[in-house]
Amino acid sequence: MKKSNWRKWNRAIHRDLGYICAGLTLIYAISGVAVNHVQDWNPNYKIERTTAFVGPVEHYAEDTDDALAREVLRRLGLPGEYKNTFRPDPETLRIFAGNRTIQVNLRTGEAAQEIVRTRPLIYQTNFLHLNHPKRLWTYFADLYAVALALLAVTGLFILRGKQGITGRGAWLTAIGILLPLFFLWLYS
Repeated sequence: MKKSNWRKWNRAIHRDLGYICAGLTLIYAISGVAVNHVQDWNPNYKIERTTAFVGPVEHYAEDTDDALAREVLRRLGLPGEYKNTFRPDPETLRIFAGNRTIQVNLRTGEAAQEIVRTRPLIYQTNFLHLNHPKRLWTYFADLYAVALALLAVTGLFILRGKQGITGRGAWLTAIGILLPLFFLWLYS
């Protein structure tokens, strides 16, 4: 009678799932660190602020916002296309053009620009990690979570004896369970 070698299958499952999950784990790890520190920075976008002097814009009280916006954009050397304008007060014009917002004091000619750019790699990893695509990605992410659970369970039984789950592994597993419980207790 042939002996069932479940440890061989356990190692094979653990190894193959580990390779499959490695790339996804890196994506989730990069995004996780970025999102954990959202109070310190915007992980998705980099906002560049610049100032310029365009000179006083004459007839700003009489001209239309469209004419003023086109004149300011011309003086800044930017294309004349914009999405919208807004006047918070009679002397200030905000221009929303593409990925930038320009606020100009029409009387003094001082212009402040904010240019918003996506952070390469981090924006995309956050997009997936926070499940913005929905639909099929939700099921894929669920499969990944199941695969991680299988990795955890198969990992418990890779080693035998005092280094395995009946020895040192039991202590490390207990620490892994107790740490989140401690923080739940601490913050509740």
